[in-house]
This record gives sequence, structure tokens and C-alpha cells, in this order.
Amino acid sequence: MSGYPRFMIAGAHKSSGKTVVSTGLAAALRGAGEDVQTFKKGPDYIDPMWLAAASGRPCYNLDFNAMERDIIAPFFASRAGALSLVEANKGLYDGMNPDGEDSNAELAKLLNLPVVLVIDTRGMTRGIAPLLVGYRTFDPDVRIAGLILNQVGGQRHESKLRRAVETYTDIPVVGSIWRNPELEIGERHLGLTTPAESGRLDEIIATFADVVGSSVELERIRAIAREAPGLDPAPMPRTAPEPVGFGLRIGLIRDAAFGFYYPDDLEAFEAAGATLVPIDAMKDQHLPDIDGLFIGGGFPEMHMQALSSNEKLRKALARALSAGLPCYAECGGLMYLCESLSWRGQTRDMVGLIPGRAVMHERPQGRGYVAFESLAAHPWALSGEPVTAHEFHYARIEGLPPDTVFTRRMTRGTGISGGMDGIRVANTVAGFCHLRNTCCIPWVTEFLSFVRRCKSVAA
Repeated sequence: MSGYPRFMIAGAHKSSGKTVVSTGLAAALRGAGEDVQTFKKGPDYIDPMWLAAASGRPCYNLDFNAMERDIIAPFFASRAGALSLVEANKGLYDGMNPDGEDSNAELAKLLNLPVVLVIDTRGMTRGIAPLLVGYRTFDPDVRIAGLILNQVGGQRHESKLRRAVETYTDIPVVGSIWRNPELEIGERHLGLTTPAESGRLDEIIATFADVVGSSVELERIRAIAREAPGLDPAPMPRTAPEPVGFGLRIGLIRDAAFGFYYPDDLEAFEAAGATLVPIDAMKDQHLPDIDGLFIGGGFPEMHMQALSSNEKLRKALARALSAGLPCYAECGGLMYLCESLSWRGQTRDMVGLIPGRAVMHERPQGRGYVAFESLAAHPWALSGEPVTAHEFHYARIEGLPPDTVFTRRMTRGTGISGGMDGIRVANTVAGFCHLRNTCCIPWVTEFLSFVRRCKSVAA
């Protein structure tokens, strides 16, 4: 038996139902008394929200492009639970690199994860067999330990599928989930809707747990997880070597509009000695006593009326940031700090620190992994250039003046304008790039060190 019972849920392609199945499995296993820890492959914020809600614990991302390869296994070991579920992104063999070195399959091999394959069976009967044979033989080092038939049309359809699988493959069917309109998570421009938007989160999670839990053989899932090969990395320390943030209070705008945060980034603030002070940009009318501010991404366009209506907080933020309160803002946070936000024919006033207008478009304006070099204007530049990050935004910042100060030169990706990103105003840096705190990109401690310097100057 492995010291880390674990498995991966993967599919043949994007939108195969992996997130619903993973969410339902996590909730069902938790309901059965399992201590479930979830992980998500890739730079995703929304799927982890569903997995976290189902498991009752933060979901952590595992990402070849945003993390150093040699820290992924120690990071996994430091967060693993009694049973760990890793949800893949896109298809099992998909990744950014054509050679597959950052694919889900590569992660499965790195962590010795047995794979449970979820196949969307709509329009498919005997044709499932060559698909499975191909997936089995494409990389023999990937262990496909089980199969979940998804979107099954009924008993007759299921019988044909099972017969084909049993005749032509040796992959055991561990579940069959029939088509059910209750097993749906709505989608919109950035992907799946978030749990906060569902309006009935507990009910939805309970439904997923009931349907998936009764359609999948949970004991066989447990057995697959327990039979995972050995994994013996030294767990990564979860405390900072130097408490550079000791005594610092960092505001964190976190509400329905701003929810794109990596949990380990937030843990890094606390590990460095800082206290995170939650702020609701739609409800809180006063800025708390803070030394710095972090505004993550999210969906400010979905809540722009409420954000705009909270004029007291908007003005308090504009005054504090203009006066030099250190701030780091990503994507949605950048949009919130602009003069206005426009979407679907409506325009609303925002904070007004950045002299530009955030305008939403129908198509993505920047998406995927990016890299940048810090410029001299960056107040807490990172070493080890170029810095890797990711972006996914439908907005553009329009009307910026010619003397706008940028802090990043993009070497890959779009950024804000003309291959530049990271607008600086006073002690604020705001851009479309999303950073991930790692050993080689310790942005949290660099930001906290800057906050401390600013506090010392002001004292």
C-alpha cells in the first residue's frame, strides 16, 4: 500500500464531465467518512472552487509551467490527505508542449497516479473500444486503472458500451453515470460558473454526491487509490525561512467579484508572518487598518453595479493608494482600479486610480501561459528572469495616457498594451498576469518586503 493513496480523474477531451464527476466523487467520499484532499492540474481557479466546496478543504493546483518540476512531488506530499484526488485538465495526453512533457499523463507518471478515465459516451457504442485501446497503448507507462462511462443514454446504451469495453480491453468499468440535467454546471465567458454564483451551493453539491456516489463504485475507487505505487518525496516545508511579513496586515479583497486566489499563495502570506484582512468590495464601506493590499482576479464585470454603488470604499481606496499604500492587483483587480468598467452596453465607475477604461470584449484578449521581464519601474522585481505566469482575460484597458508607467515587458503573451504589463501608479502594480508563488518566483515575500520598506519610510 502507498503512503499516499491517490488517483487522477482524466478525460479524453475538454468538457467530458471531469469536474462534475470529480466534485461528486469528492463529496461522496467525504460523506462516506474519507479525508479527501483535492488537486487540479494546470492554472485553473474555478474548478478548484468546486472541488474545495465538495471536499471541505482548499484545492491545490499542480502546474508544470508555473511550478518547478522538482517541487511538484514534494508540494503534493505536503498537502496530500488520507485520500487524494487529482483532476486533470483537457484530455489525458493534452498539454501545452507537443512532446507532452507538461501533459496530464506526465503528471500521472511523475506522481505515480493511477488514472480513472471519464469518457463522454454520447453518440458512441462499440467505438469506445478503439479509443480506449489507443489511450492504453499510447504510453504504456500511464496506468489506466478504471473507466467511468459518462452521459450514458440508458440501460441499452450502457449494455452496449460495457460489452465493447469488456470484449476489447482489460480496463474495468467502475461507474456508469446516466444523462441527468441535475449534473450540470453552467458556463460563461471564462468557463464554468463559480460556486458563489450557483445560489444553492449545498444543494448542488449534495445532488452531485448522491448521483455520482450511487453511479460509481466507491469501494473500487478506494482500492485504486490504495494500490497507487510508492511515492517517497520529502514533503515541502510549509513555513517561511524568514518571517518577512511579521506584524504586517495585508488587505485581501475576496468576495463574489474577486475570488481567483491560489490557496498556497495565501498560505505563503501567513507563513511569512503577515495577517490577511478580508475585505468585501461590494459591502464594506471603510478600508480597514492595513499596511498593504492584494486584489486577485475574478468577475468584476458580473458585479460592476454593486462595486460601483459602493462609492465610499472606492473613494477610500483611491485616496489610500494615491497616497502610497502598497498594492498588488491581478486581472480583475486591475479592472477594478481603472476609471470605469464597460460590459454589454453598460458602463460603471470604478476606483479611478489607473487612468484608463476597462472594456470587456466578446473574445479573449489574452490567454495562456506567459513570461515577462521586470523593468526598472517595478518596485519589487523578481530575480530569475524571465518570470513565468498566466493570463486569461476578455478585457482591454483603453484610453491609457502616453506616459503610463509599465513594470513588465512581455516575452510571451499579451499583457496590457504593446507587449507591456504591470501598470504602476504610486506604490501599486496592477496587470493582467497571474503569478504563482514558488521557490523560484517568491512574489509573496518580495511584495511583503516592499510593504515593510514602505511602512518604514512612512514611520
